[in-house]
Amino acid sequence: MVGLFVNAAAILVLGSEQPPAQEEFIPIDQLPPEDQLPAAPLLITAYAIVWIVVFVYLWSIWRRLLVVEREVSELSRRANGN
Repeated sequence: MVGLFVNAAAILVLGSEQPPAQEEFIPIDQLPPEDQLPAAPLLITAYAIVWIVVFVYLWSIWRRLLVVEREVSELSRRANGN
């Protein structure tokens, strides 16, 4: 049983070796296309998602505030009516 765990640990360690470090700087324009990520679409998408989340949050607060104002006015009307 212990041997099984030792073998499994050895396989994990040997299987997860990192590739050798790059020895020189390669400019981005010399990288193959599959290694390049377009930054602008990712950045625009991230900002759009953040702004959508902010507006949905503000909208939900606005809706809850309307409900609270309605309840307060109802309670105020009941208190003045008695």
